Amino acid sequence: MAPVPMSSTTPVSDDASSHGALHGIRVLDLTTVLMGPSATQMLGDLGADVIKVEPPAGDTGRYVGAARHRGMAGGFLQNNRNKRSIVLDLKNPDGLAALLRLAARADVLIYNVRPQAMNRLGLSYDDVRAVRPDIVYVGMFGYGQTGPYGGRPAYDDLIQAVTGMPSLMAVIGDGVPRYLPVLIADRATGQAGVNAVLAALLSRSRTGRGQAIEIPMFETMVPFVLGEHMDGQVFDPPLGEAGYQRVLSRHRTAFATLDGHVAAVLYTDRHWQAFLASCGEPDRFATDPRLVDLATRTRHIDALYAELAERFRTRSTAQWMDLLQQADIPAAPLNTLPSLLADPHLDAVGFFRHEDHPSEGRIRMMAPLGTWSGTPPTIRRLAPRLGEHSREVLAEAGYDAAEIDRLIDTGACRAAP
Repeated sequence: MAPVPMSSTTPVSDDASSHGALHGIRVLDLTTVLMGPSATQMLGDLGADVIKVEPPAGDTGRYVGAARHRGMAGGFLQNNRNKRSIVLDLKNPDGLAALLRLAARADVLIYNVRPQAMNRLGLSYDDVRAVRPDIVYVGMFGYGQTGPYGGRPAYDDLIQAVTGMPSLMAVIGDGVPRYLPVLIADRATGQAGVNAVLAALLSRSRTGRGQAIEIPMFETMVPFVLGEHMDGQVFDPPLGEAGYQRVLSRHRTAFATLDGHVAAVLYTDRHWQAFLASCGEPDRFATDPRLVDLATRTRHIDALYAELAERFRTRSTAQWMDLLQQADIPAAPLNTLPSLLADPHLDAVGFFRHEDHPSEGRIRMMAPLGTWSGTPPTIRRLAPRLGEHSREVLAEAGYDAAEIDRLIDTGACRAAP
């Protein structure tokens, strides 16, 4: 289906074919920066009406990175489509009252500050369900509240550190613990938050009851690390040390070729047999005791990867890609950020879309996830200017024009021109 023409002010279409799976669900989005906004954008892509409630200064994510105009940085544009922006000063009693009035009409409230901050604002679960008893109230923050880290602030770097990711980078690198150069904890926790919202909405449709849900970053990311690395420590008493040897091999990397790099995964018996046959050694698999099965190969993975590295240096990337694809061995070229943006597969599936933002001009957006036969995710709105929809959202909550003007005059609200 062709994408719906859009702008930051385009209303949700009434055409049933453009309704996403969450059409009719209203989400109050009190999140900022990346973790929360990435989650609420997914909900918006799925059809929810996402109302982004921003403080007077705006989401700090508006100001990080390249921008044509202040407050509309590229990352913000990428993570805040399919949302309407309203500015409310929640420390102002009238601003708080307006938020609770919006909550009375919402299905979901989602936030990513520490719960103590929500309590101080007067927006605890009990406060919100007093106006909307069946609200789905979801918090994403650093740590589970019953543990000693519960009150600590958290950022992606800190969660990577406490889950041991930089230590693993040190094992496979030069001994220096480094963060992964992607904000994996923010994005993974955001996806966990989306899963929680969807499950809670399903439960509510069956029981009529809402609930409060906490999605802590630390506890979300520990399974990402220990899912494979717990290894022998799964058993009591332990059968070995923690750490998955194949993944921790320093030689587990894209292989250098004559003119670049290629990624290849020789994992199963068939992969190794096909690779050795392609290299003119069809009998090697049967005669080399290190190759007998997956467990044995894993024990010898450093030596095997080192040998593979020597082989890959003998041909060009194109030659290796052709050989590996003919042998049906999983392989891929090594992209950089510029080449990823020009990847031919992404171009063929229409992953990047150019749109005209009414204030920011021509921008490039990534497509919503997946191919759906009935209720496809869509991009119905581009990222809003700060307070772009304040008047519109307040009017929907029952405020008349004079009341809205008063909220703006007293600083409880702000509206974009």
